[in-house]
Amino acid sequence: MRNKYIENFEKAQLTEKTIPDFRAGDTVRLAVTIKEGEKSRVQSYEGVCIARRGQGTGETITVRKIGANGIGIERIFPIYTDSISEIKVIRRGRVRRAKLFYLRDLAGKKARIKELRRK
Repeated sequence: MRNKYIENFEKAQLTEKTIPDFRAGDTVRLAVTIKEGEKSRVQSYEGVCIARRGQGTGETITVRKIGANGIGIERIFPIYTDSISEIKVIRRGRVRRAKLFYLRDLAGKKARIKELRRK
């Protein structure tokens, strides 16, 4: 049983922000606002969405990218946070699973995801 005031507040938060339709396997670019002292800047974080979990305002995505020296970097982002100003889908991936945690063990060409063909 959830509080009706909290539900109304969450509904207002959900309608405020437009989120593109994407799922695990898609390559996304997030525009993340970073605050350093009193200054703030927007930095893009691009990688493969390997998981999407939760619902409503508590929904999160896990994005994995390959950094310097081939080291994998994963970050978990709440979708409806104020620090994310834009989510852009770069590629649609053809995968058969909802969670792609197996990508952590793969490297190089084996870690590639085929692109989804559009009809």
